[in-house]
Amino acid sequence: MTRLTLLGSAALLTLGSVAAAQDTDLLVFDYPGFEDPSYHQPYVTTHGASPAFSFFGDEEEAFQKLVSGFQADVTHICAGSVAKWVASGIIEPWDTSRIEAFDDLSSDLTGADVASGEAAAYFIPTDFGSTAIAYNPEEVPEEAVSTLQVFKDPAYAGRLTIPDNVDDAYALAYLATGVTDWTGATDAEFEAASAWLREIHPNLRTYWTDPAELSQLLSTGEVLVSWAWNETYPTMVEEGRPIAFEREAEEGSSLWLCGYVNMADAPGSEDKAYDYINAMLSPSSAIPLLEAGYGTSNTAALTGLISEEDLVAAGLEDIDVPVLAQLPMSQELREKQSEAFELIKAGF
Repeated sequence: MTRLTLLGSAALLTLGSVAAAQDTDLLVFDYPGFEDPSYHQPYVTTHGASPAFSFFGDEEEAFQKLVSGFQADVTHICAGSVAKWVASGIIEPWDTSRIEAFDDLSSDLTGADVASGEAAAYFIPTDFGSTAIAYNPEEVPEEAVSTLQVFKDPAYAGRLTIPDNVDDAYALAYLATGVTDWTGATDAEFEAASAWLREIHPNLRTYWTDPAELSQLLSTGEVLVSWAWNETYPTMVEEGRPIAFEREAEEGSSLWLCGYVNMADAPGSEDKAYDYINAMLSPSSAIPLLEAGYGTSNTAALTGLISEEDLVAAGLEDIDVPVLAQLPMSQELREKQSEAFELIKAGF
């Protein structure tokens, strides 16, 4: 049972025998796990407690709850959802002059228009990871995964998997069909990517839904090759299971990107919202995030605190092939991809 006891502007969250103070002047709507104080320690140092958190299972659930009247101050979403959230009117731009590390954020993550000040910053990237080929090196030769066309290879039919996630699936398909920037994808490129996903569908054993499921599929040998998030790699290495992570397939790999949006008409402290974003982007957060499998979008922190060996171990090192960054796309394209992906998974 979870008990929440209000103590002025703070709260005490008791979960089993663990208790933690919460600053209820700021409510962060987030994925479970991101409440870890090590990810925002400067906020705790300044205010004496972490902000309050509320959790969701996926972004569509979060969106529907917010448009139905639930109030939060900041929400953690991934880049592909941004256009829909902007169009809904539930978020407002950040004042980038109040974000201390903004000039250290790569334009590959913010988008060149936002970095230059030509577009409003509705989304501040804070965490990212790679999506590439995870495979069993004891049964799959390295040359087999030198191309994303391995997902078409009949030798591995029934022992392949990709995420049950429209953004990751289309990142794979666009790369496999020669597109490295989906923000300007044409109708023809969308159709080609959809056709590629339709072609590999019969080869897939399943569409995995979370990293624990994927680790199990790879560990048991049910699956030999997967389109996977980088966090699977260090987890299985630590467990002593056979795993390799190929980010340099000739067509490239992808970079998923998540961050925070500023809720319009938020009830809490706007100042503390900026304190929270600044804490997430602080160099002190870089190593705790990396240990959990996440890169920080603060490039200065990456180069100043984290070694190349650390990045290799996490599957986040620099690579010399194309990278498709999962930047915000048009709402129309995202909806088309979502509709097509559901049909493809159903065999149509």
